[in-house]
Amino acid sequence: MFTQRKYYRPYVSPFDPCRSIEVKAYETPPNLYMGYQPHGLPQYKPLEALHRGTLWPALYSPYESHYRQRGGDEDS
Repeated sequence: MFTQRKYYRPYVSPFDPCRSIEVKAYETPPNLYMGYQPHGLPQYKPLEALHRGTLWPALYSPYESHYRQRGGDEDS
């Protein structure tokens, strides 16, 4: 399944004094997968475009916290 959120596992040293984050995540922008912007893309209405931060639905990428998906803070 395609997702704009990518995950990786950083190196964790056995000598790290703190508990390590074993899996880290980052977001990739939708324009990364688009190449050139084609002509005639559908557009949001002006007020909706201001709310979403882009005029084109193909470039809209809502940010969703990955902490909420896992069920809360890392400390709890």
